Amino acid sequence: MSTITTFTHPKLANVADTRLTRTLAKTMAEGRAALIPYLTIGWPELGDTERMVPAMIAGGADIIELGLPFSDPIADGPTIQLTSQKALANGVNPDYALETAKRLRDSGVEVPLLFMGYYNPVFNYGQERFAAACADAGIDGLLVPDLPPEESDALLDACLENGIHLIYFVAPTSTPERVEAVMQRANGFVYLIAVTGITGARAELSAGLADYVARVRGNTKLPLAIGFGISIREHVEQAEKLVDGVVCASALLGSLEGVASEELPAKAAEFLRMLSGNDGNG
Repeated sequence: MSTITTFTHPKLANVADTRLTRTLAKTMAEGRAALIPYLTIGWPELGDTERMVPAMIAGGADIIELGLPFSDPIADGPTIQLTSQKALANGVNPDYALETAKRLRDSGVEVPLLFMGYYNPVFNYGQERFAAACADAGIDGLLVPDLPPEESDALLDACLENGIHLIYFVAPTSTPERVEAVMQRANGFVYLIAVTGITGARAELSAGLADYVARVRGNTKLPLAIGFGISIREHVEQAEKLVDGVVCASALLGSLEGVASEELPAKAAEFLRMLSGNDGNG
């Protein structure tokens, strides 16, 4: 596509200046990609999220993506699926997730917090009610991977009404029409899925990544973040030459699997230091 779509939603001004936009502006001014780790809420045990998030921020996280566990996570690979199953068994539900976010804010966490979750729980909760509850809890945005952009306008309205972002996805297989549908609604940043398939740590990123990013970049002025497969510092170095944010999920969760409870915060911080290049070896 040759033109940049201008998003002109009447409530867009509500998210023109947010924790998220300010953070991305800061990291971009510093010439680096924002580091965005993912953590499933209530995993491995209830309360662990509140212990690990501050450690991840100390390790170099700029934005935190909090996973809302769901029974049928169609975009997620085995690592995230297992954490979701455990969190659900622990009793995590949307209300617990909201309470967790509120506790993080009350404890002094100031970085942007995003909820990553599937549409069914949001719909069942009530879209307007959920968006308002997210804003009250200190959540800055939602990512809903199974919600097509053409069917997202009700949730987008609810999010913008409450001053929070609804983040949209683009995949390598996205048609020009789908990219256009995303750009007509995108705000905050655009999430680029790095590979065709589900989440999971990978040895290498796609050889066609630069062309893919350029294709999307030509259609928006928004920051771009990339996820699905980021697992080592070299991936971050490769990606941040092209994009403005890097999401890491499965590799982080896999590094914490089986770690003794008392060691979880330190291990989470260590992994983030590795990704950020601040582990003494970068």
